[in-house]
Amino acid sequence: MTEIALASPSLSTRSRKIPGNMAIWAAILAEMSEFAIMFIVYFIAKVHNPEIFDEGPTRLSTLAGTSNTLIMLSSSFFVVRAVIAMRKNKPRTCMRWLWAAVACGILYLIIKYFEYQWNDSQGLSTETNIFYAVYYYVTFNHFLHVGWGSGAIVWVIYRLNTHIYTQQEHEGLINIALYWHMIDLAWITIFPLLYVIR
Repeated sequence: MTEIALASPSLSTRSRKIPGNMAIWAAILAEMSEFAIMFIVYFIAKVHNPEIFDEGPTRLSTLAGTSNTLIMLSSSFFVVRAVIAMRKNKPRTCMRWLWAAVACGILYLIIKYFEYQWNDSQGLSTETNIFYAVYYYVTFNHFLHVGWGSGAIVWVIYRLNTHIYTQQEHEGLINIALYWHMIDLAWITIFPLLYVIR
């Protein structure tokens, strides 16, 4: 009975532990601060150029923006399933979910690339007006984050293949999952601001 009583606080402490390590949270804070500055610039520019920002979203591809939103949400679901699989000691299943997340990341990049090409054919560039300058700066920054995040997930898959991660120790997977959710959250904010709100 005493052993159970002693074990209980330990289990309780573990269950309340914040996922990931301090380094990844510092990185996430830095990245979110960067996006926050971009959003502040967006709102300042919108206040001073309301007509341009009202018209801007109407010339963007809502289909591309919506598709990438669904892709990012799906990728976050796949990452969550990967973590759950690892906690159940199913590394092969975990890898399959992670590959699905990578596929989403690549598909996002492809759609964004062709969206940029379509914009160019419509004569939309950073020099068109302040709205498109903000649009390209914010979305290209996010584009880079998706590319980096996808590469990081591939690195986690490699480490899973070499059996570095176990059911008990897979902090690297948790860190990348947290980072990917940050990328997803950033896009969920970007999409309505640039594609929907008039």
